Amino acid sequence: MNGEKDVSPYLNHSDTVSYVGKEACKNCHPAIYNSFIETGMGQSFGAATREKSAAQFKGHKPVFDSIKNLYYYPHWIKDSMYITEFRLKGKDTIYQRTERVDYIIGSGQHTNSHLSVINGFVYQLPLTWYAQKHKWDLPPGFEKGRNVRFSRAIEMECMSCHNAMPTIEKGSVNKFIKIPDGIDCERCHGPGGLHVWDKLQGNFVDTAHQIDYTIVNPRKLSWELQIDVCQRCHLQGNAILKPGKQFSDFKPGMKLSSMVDVFLPKYEGREDEFIMASHAQRLQQSKCFIESNKLVKKDESKSFGTLNLTCITCHNPHVSVKVTGTQIFNNACKNCHSNNTCTESKAKLNLVQNNCVSCHMPKSGAIDIPHVSVHDHKIKIPVEPKKLSDIKKFVGIYCVNNMSLNNEAKAKGYLGYFEKFEGELGSLDSANYWVKDIKDLIVQTEIQIHSAYLNNDWVEVIHLAKNISVETESDFWTCYRIGQAYQNTNDYQSAQVYYERAVKLAPYNLEFENKLAIIYLLQNKFELAIAQFKNSLQQQPKQQEALVNLGFAYANLKENKLALDCYSQALKLDPDQQQALLNRAALFHLAGERRKAIFDLKQILLINPGQEQVKLLLKEIESE
Repeated sequence: MNGEKDVSPYLNHSDTVSYVGKEACKNCHPAIYNSFIETGMGQSFGAATREKSAAQFKGHKPVFDSIKNLYYYPHWIKDSMYITEFRLKGKDTIYQRTERVDYIIGSGQHTNSHLSVINGFVYQLPLTWYAQKHKWDLPPGFEKGRNVRFSRAIEMECMSCHNAMPTIEKGSVNKFIKIPDGIDCERCHGPGGLHVWDKLQGNFVDTAHQIDYTIVNPRKLSWELQIDVCQRCHLQGNAILKPGKQFSDFKPGMKLSSMVDVFLPKYEGREDEFIMASHAQRLQQSKCFIESNKLVKKDESKSFGTLNLTCITCHNPHVSVKVTGTQIFNNACKNCHSNNTCTESKAKLNLVQNNCVSCHMPKSGAIDIPHVSVHDHKIKIPVEPKKLSDIKKFVGIYCVNNMSLNNEAKAKGYLGYFEKFEGELGSLDSANYWVKDIKDLIVQTEIQIHSAYLNNDWVEVIHLAKNISVETESDFWTCYRIGQAYQNTNDYQSAQVYYERAVKLAPYNLEFENKLAIIYLLQNKFELAIAQFKNSLQQQPKQQEALVNLGFAYANLKENKLALDCYSQALKLDPDQQQALLNRAALFHLAGERRKAIFDLKQILLINPGQEQVKLLLKEIESE
């Protein structure tokens, strides 16, 4: 127990209190349970069933990615959903890969996206249903040549906001031990084991006059802690975990800043742009929010009630917005604004049916998700929209949920912005400015290594590595980054030492596993490389790059049949895997199968016509 947990009045903040699941809550709160499971939160995640899917499957053409030259088609086989990727040549299908959908993420109000699970490793599939436009298309982030097909890992940050309390394998990026079926009661009320036990003992509290401290009721929290419950998930940005913290550590009633700092970039001329999950951030920019909570701060005895504006002023989390009447939202406005406040003409008021939200929280598209419209939660008086500046000027990052940042947090914020948001190179200068005054030498060194790594300054990474001990270093990403620096400077033996440490610390991180195997390859330790790649592929067999490298190791041991099999498996997963095509062509040529070698080389040139060495090799084989 530490820090905030020691002083929290809520007994279910103790690490000894277990999560019991929403079915346990149903026994005493059936009406709330039945309405909640129909909300967006209650429908946020579930197994891929016909009942769960909001999508239409008839009358839709396959989605075409013109850059990758690939089509995508969703379909059902009996009661299982599948997504098929294929390529056409004329009217002939020349490539096809079909993957089963295991989970649907998203309530279907805006989107349904689709996930597959391979031995616990969770990936997003390359097709999303956009409910408002009634169309299938590539998922957000897969557009404009960024289609990673079946390899986008779903990490804990994403999973923990769309789900109850998932359990991830320690040291893994996306291998889950437990995946519940959506957001449940305990995400907003905290673990319920103690509360259920207490009630079974016959201990009841008059909650009209007292607080039951065995469970959190967000309405009884201060407005700051109320907001933190909501913005745990309705605040998307560059989330930097505090040292030693995990995304599963937050419990309602805690300060969110005790677990994570959430940073967002700020741009001149783009003040009205917002991302989908920005409800909490945008609300806190509203004059209504600022002014109402100024009043609360003047009178701390009114820490909850009608004065302060929070998310639950307008939203009942137990009731779907689909069935919440417009008047409910209007009444929230009328708590502070009388009918005579609005200066709009009667004609306009009649046109919008006296709906405050339609004017003061207009719908528009989010900049991060296509084909959706959502209410901007920055409440404001409507004005003529400003013309967007032709130049988007970055002016810095800011932390939405914490105004008291230390230098470590600021440095990590800038590094995260550069890495996750593809930010400006100057972000690394900002990180280096804040890191210099960090007192803890190990922490300072780890951040400096991260900065140098992102700047591709391998010599500096190696120089900084002298300040830490590989035997005692506990941050696996630091070990990985040092290993990469040694690899890029051709010191493979030193790279091996750091990669081995990274794998020991995070044995289910497939990237670490494969990098260690590559280092064995580069040192001609083919038997070790084969064993390492096999271990990685046993965990997750659909890794085309690992298959290609395993094939290369086999080829070096003259195991050409095994090598060919690896290359062919890789190409079944990705027909554009150029290294697999090149390596397989070399083996075909060696075996005297000239036509097959020529075919593979021509495939490479279809993908990448600028490959001059491939052109020369093709010309040489064709002339034989």
